[in-house]
Amino acid sequence: MLKKISIIAFAAITALVPLTASAAARDDVDDLRADSKRANEWVLVKKDRLKNITTWSKREDGQNIRSFKVDMTLDASLETVARVHFDVENIKRWFWETKESRLLKKVNDKEYYFYQVFNAPLTVPDRDSIVHVTVEPFTAKRGYMMLTLTAAPDFMPPQPGKTRVAAQDYYIKFTPVDKNTTRLESSGYIDPGGVIPAWTINFVQRSAPYTSMLGLARMVQLPYYRENKDAMDFTYME
Repeated sequence: MLKKISIIAFAAITALVPLTASAAARDDVDDLRADSKRANEWVLVKKDRLKNITTWSKREDGQNIRSFKVDMTLDASLETVARVHFDVENIKRWFWETKESRLLKKVNDKEYYFYQVFNAPLTVPDRDSIVHVTVEPFTAKRGYMMLTLTAAPDFMPPQPGKTRVAAQDYYIKFTPVDKNTTRLESSGYIDPGGVIPAWTINFVQRSAPYTSMLGLARMVQLPYYRENKDAMDFTYME
């Protein structure tokens, strides 16, 4: 859920971007030239030692949009982190530029579909996405919990005024470090669909994972998630 997460990273220039379009485009062209010499290698984007967040990007062969990777340590239990991710209605409170999020279908306690709308200012149409999530609960043998997120663009008809995200494929792995600390690792690829300059997409892809992780770090500190003992809709541990 990921993101997103869904890792996660979407296709619009936000009002917070501090560069003009032309300047950002020039910077991204420079990045692309550098990437061409380092194809299929992870390149460090952000290392925040205070927040324990590190992000990378990678240009894959045959891909004009970068993949992303995140490694983060959260000051929260696995249960708390799972509660935040399973609370689909509130993904919009922390995931990059999400203006709407809601559960579409619960298949079972380890599989579901949710709907997400991403804010796109200016004249760029908003993006919407249907995400199929499968849950691998934590077991003592496995040693981690994992969410696998894939785009399911045909799950529901196109919505007026919105462009459907073409690909949203990534995983989120949660490994308990101790009872109050969880390591999060995520990696994947998101294609927002439609006609948008690749430099714009790549600029957001580099910025969105870090911003989303800051939001997640804030959410896991809320008493609603830390102290809640109600049964969850989905299984995080077996």
